Amino acid sequence: MVCLFSWHKYKRALLCGLVAVLVAVGVGETAVTRQRAATAVAVDDGTVSLPIIMYHSVLDDAARQGRYVVSPTLLEQDLAYIRAQGYETIVVQDLLDYVDHGKPLPEKPIMLTFDDGYYNNYLYAFPLLQKYGMKAVISPVCKWSQAYSDAPAQSGHALYSHLTWQEMREMTDSGLVEIQNHSFDMHYCEAGKRKGTLKRAAETAEQYTAALREDLTAAQELLTELVGVTPTAFTYPYGAMCAEALPVLKELGFRATLTCESRVNRVTRQADSLMGLGRYLRPSGESSKTYFDRIFKQAEKT
Repeated sequence: MVCLFSWHKYKRALLCGLVAVLVAVGVGETAVTRQRAATAVAVDDGTVSLPIIMYHSVLDDAARQGRYVVSPTLLEQDLAYIRAQGYETIVVQDLLDYVDHGKPLPEKPIMLTFDDGYYNNYLYAFPLLQKYGMKAVISPVCKWSQAYSDAPAQSGHALYSHLTWQEMREMTDSGLVEIQNHSFDMHYCEAGKRKGTLKRAAETAEQYTAALREDLTAAQELLTELVGVTPTAFTYPYGAMCAEALPVLKELGFRATLTCESRVNRVTRQADSLMGLGRYLRPSGESSKTYFDRIFKQAEKT
């Protein structure tokens, strides 16, 4: 009887132990499953790392190249290196499609921007965009484009001319170039003049917002009428920003703004993530590999 009783106790204990092990395993699997699910949610939160590059003038004169001027050769090397690293160019409309409609962005997106609207963007950059099938955003100062559009004999000079409405239309019709607003006539940095779109110390808030609204509306109307596009982004001249400008920009329908802050952007499905996008200035004097590897490394961390 003692032996039989002991055997039953042993079997009962063995069975309880087995059940405990199975329960523990189940709990462990559940915990792992939950952790994996949480990780998946964290990874798929809609955040996309986006580096934006800021170019200005493109000239084939070595003596002119510097902080705001690159050569056509360097620009082509940039495009080739970007492609080789698996990056795909996008424009602001691609960001809006992502935010508004959930349209996927490329796995490794990058945006190329050209400020001020120089004629040499049409002469040198546009053919390279066509050659590589890559997109870019050009933000012209509309007063300058109007001046050269009204005086055809003065246009077509790589060094100093600015894009005409016809040249902008040709580029936008290609599907490779997107035109955005860089002001009508608020691109100054000289003493005695407004620096970009900054509020002057002597202005009231009402005076400032009226002046800004008038200037940006003039640019919007010209681009809509003469180029056939209505910009959705505002590119701050000199990257100069002030708090009073933002309500006016939103009132006029701008969905994104481009600054001069050197940083990679974290774009989400939230519309506000498109306001205040940072950009890296691209000067001459540095190889495509050295310049972009530094930025791409940062993009991987962001």
